[in-house]
Amino acid sequence: MAHEHTHSHAQEWDNPAEKDFKYSWVNSSTFLFYLQVFCILAFVLGGCYGLYTHKYKGHPKVNVPGNTQYTPSYK
Repeated sequence: MAHEHTHSHAQEWDNPAEKDFKYSWVNSSTFLFYLQVFCILAFVLGGCYGLYTHKYKGHPKVNVPGNTQYTPSYK
């Protein structure tokens, strides 16, 4: 009788439905954790790359007319 119980238990694990994503809480939570880590890492690296490509390139040379300065000079 104990042999039959062990045999039915072995058949339970051989069932592909037991290994399915929605039935295995441990496997699905591990997969979702790593998926979340990957998505956050991709988002952060993408944001860093976007900031790097649009970085501030320094002060441009701007020609300021003399009559618009703090102490204007008129002709």
